[in-house]
Amino acid sequence: MGWAIALHGGAGDIPLSLPPDRRLPREAGLRHCLDVGIAALKAHKHPLDVVELVVRELENHPHFNAGKGSVLTTSGTVEMEACIMDGKTKKCGAVSGLSTVVNAISLARKVMDKTPHIYLAFDGAEAFAREQGLETVDPSYFITPENIERLKQAQEANRVQIDYTQPIQKEVKKDDASVDGDSQIGTVGCVAVDNEGNLASATSTGGLVNKMVGRIGDTPIIGAGTYANHLCAVSATGKGEAIIRGTVARDVAAVMEFKGVSLKEAAAYVVEQVPPGNVGLVAVSSTGEVTMPFNTTGMFRACATEDGHSEIAIWDSPSK
Repeated sequence: MGWAIALHGGAGDIPLSLPPDRRLPREAGLRHCLDVGIAALKAHKHPLDVVELVVRELENHPHFNAGKGSVLTTSGTVEMEACIMDGKTKKCGAVSGLSTVVNAISLARKVMDKTPHIYLAFDGAEAFAREQGLETVDPSYFITPENIERLKQAQEANRVQIDYTQPIQKEVKKDDASVDGDSQIGTVGCVAVDNEGNLASATSTGGLVNKMVGRIGDTPIIGAGTYANHLCAVSATGKGEAIIRGTVARDVAAVMEFKGVSLKEAAAYVVEQVPPGNVGLVAVSSTGEVTMPFNTTGMFRACATEDGHSEIAIWDSPSK
């Protein structure tokens, strides 16, 4: 048994032709966040603190769809959501509908630690953030020229765009899957386990491009996008509606428990049950096992274990 950590910056139709100026900043972001997490685990910080710290870093990175990089609703606004969960106690906190909170994951942690509830949303969550002294900004902080353009493209195509979907070119048909590599990779998340088998999971997202105002995805729903218990910690990414239907994160833990199989087998089985192109996840077990399967073209991901294994990757077969 040893510590382990895994994180993701979203799964989706990531083209192999993704140009270096789009790929390299995200790989560098993953590397930085992985290093932050490794240092925290080596300093014997609790996994709950580690995953919050790492996801805060991911939220602050403008190339990922969370925090500063959040995509826009059909009304041109930002509605962020996040969730955090402790495996041993099953304590958890979740938030949705945030438009001014700089780090949604830290508000989710406050909901877990400072209220009798699990889930706060919209005005109530915003008011609680101010009450707790969390950093808030004018909503315009989150609205970038890139995401205004992405919203415009999605509206011209008359579709709700999954967070990592490539913009549609003017000359192609609206239902054409052609891409230009200008990828806004989606949901971010982190899972960690320490030397004592303590587990935690955290996930954060800006949601879908051109989503309806008030739409809530899988990220803040316990057992869908985020879950941790005594066996494993899971953070999922992909098409929220498919992940909710599949209760993906909880199912990984359930398959481990009820089938008596390894984390890797359980995660692979759960991902296979979701229609192709819809899901990816990162997970760690209480014994330090790590797995990062996906059924999409790619998933920005990274992991490290105490025995020295380290990986930063985008593509490759999920069965590898």
